[in-house]
Amino acid sequence: MAENLRVTASVIVPGGELTERFSRSSGPGGQGVNTADSRVELLFDVAGSPSLTPVLRERLLERLAARLVDGVLVVTASEHRNQLANRRSAHLRMSALVEAAAAPPGPRRRATRATRGSKERRLTAKKQRGAVKKGRQGGSGRGGGGDW
Repeated sequence: MAENLRVTASVIVPGGELTERFSRSSGPGGQGVNTADSRVELLFDVAGSPSLTPVLRERLLERLAARLVDGVLVVTASEHRNQLANRRSAHLRMSALVEAAAAPPGPRRRATRATRGSKERRLTAKKQRGAVKKGRQGGSGRGGGGDW
């Protein structure tokens, strides 16, 4: 059985709501690579989890929408040679992913105006750029400048 998944300081998903699947990894492993099921898939049904509050569930579904398949979040780990290390890696990755998605939204941006100095700097830069381009124009009659 999987260990508990910490979402926030007050919300913890019990290990019973997580599913682990094991399969053969394509990475390094020597002779045992063809027989050991070291690849780990950790699944968490976000849409059907009873341990999440409705507000938190909606936030997770919205922010993890690109990673969800039918409301289920899947994290895969196969970078280690043994199953136990891959299980730890998958749990850490799942925990970090869900914790980041569950974070409350930041403060709203306050609309501000560009300062007079920033406007003047922008216009000065545009004039300098135009002068550089104007200096490239030659009088050779074919639109190009310089001594080609």
